[in-house]
Amino acid sequence: MKKYSFTRREFMQWGAGAAAAGVAAKVTLLEPKRLWASPGPVAPSDTVRFGIIGTGTEGCDLLRATLYVPGIECVAAADLYDTRHVSAKEALGGKDIETTRDYRRILDRKDIDAVIVATPDHWHRKAVSDAVEAGKDVYCEKPMSHSVEDGLAMIEAVQKNNRICQVGSQRVSSILYAKAKEIWDSGKLGQVDTIEAAWDRNTDSGAWVYPIPPDASEQTIDWNTWLDGAPQRPFDPTRFFRWRCYKDYGAGLAGDLFVHLLSGIYVVTGTNTPPQRALSTGGLYYYKDGREFPDLLWTMYDYPHFQVVLRCNHNNNYQGEFFGFYGKKGTMLINESTVTFKPQAPSAQPEDYSIFSWPEKLRKEYLENWRREHPEPPPGQFKIEAEDEVYTPPPHYNDMADHEANFFHAVRTRQPVVENEVFGNNTALGCHMSNYSYFHKTAAVWDSSSKRITS
Repeated sequence: MKKYSFTRREFMQWGAGAAAAGVAAKVTLLEPKRLWASPGPVAPSDTVRFGIIGTGTEGCDLLRATLYVPGIECVAAADLYDTRHVSAKEALGGKDIETTRDYRRILDRKDIDAVIVATPDHWHRKAVSDAVEAGKDVYCEKPMSHSVEDGLAMIEAVQKNNRICQVGSQRVSSILYAKAKEIWDSGKLGQVDTIEAAWDRNTDSGAWVYPIPPDASEQTIDWNTWLDGAPQRPFDPTRFFRWRCYKDYGAGLAGDLFVHLLSGIYVVTGTNTPPQRALSTGGLYYYKDGREFPDLLWTMYDYPHFQVVLRCNHNNNYQGEFFGFYGKKGTMLINESTVTFKPQAPSAQPEDYSIFSWPEKLRKEYLENWRREHPEPPPGQFKIEAEDEVYTPPPHYNDMADHEANFFHAVRTRQPVVENEVFGNNTALGCHMSNYSYFHKTAAVWDSSSKRITS
């Protein structure tokens, strides 16, 4: 890791989170790793060829990120909205690839090694199961599942067919979160009993109020196929483009943003289990547009060794994306694109409050005894208090490219991915427990024996 000095303007660009936290400390610029997809040039015969199922907003972002990953080639894309066939080609820089409404054409191609699934949540189970049964490895967008049952079925399908599955919470592959994990593993935080995280937004776009394209119609969209597994209803472009607002297709704030927060916490702390219990509150305060999920959601989770408190708010973004890990010896903050470690003041200090109700003689005896038991270091051996440590990635760092590179490296080498179907399912279960608690107005408990959520 190299240390860099840079201007105030660069600091504001690279370390906005540190500035927001009021940190005055030397900032260390993290060095990206070589992309895992290829430690060197890849022979044409070793190129991983892939297709993508779903080329909406996230699908196109994933395609653009693959342009930074060596040794791979996108050769086909499927989407039920014809206009997105053009978007997929443009995301690849104008590359001419096969496009289709029917993703089974991609799965039937023998020259395709893997697929990216970037559909709405209610399609994940079917697309992933079909893909692994066709012998393809799968990168599946988060949250992995639309329901508890879907997640369990997806794990079974992946493992039965001996395929590789990576779930798309890219912070798991981020150099920023790798640094946070290094600090966690060092023990510098001491015992941590509280972790909080938030991801707030305050725009219509952040609240999924996406504009409806003018060419959206029953002629350009295969609506009936898109509804697969969901209740039948007349064509409704609002539901098609703003699907996260509705239970039939998405999981609201929990499925969109809590899963990122939980994935970040899991990779830092080394956790890979569902929460034991979840208790949610919140409400629908501003976006009363027919959506079924709240625009403010809080959830407290019980884990064996710490508590986790998450919040997402569509109506104020002062805090943005934030994590706080609160330990006996130090605090670690992740603010947008910075990691900050702040040491705590020593806890071994003489009592200076209640003893002033003691008689002076007893007070003096207490303080003398305390100083004998806690002698000051000899001259020359005083330790200077540790300064705040701040770390940030370089400008334009793309953790999505790193996460995809990790997947394609696994496809080529058959080595494990960093976020497999079990990890992805455990974080998705946290989202399902949050929503269960919110809508049932009770605590949600994970029953590991029956593998279901109970009250």
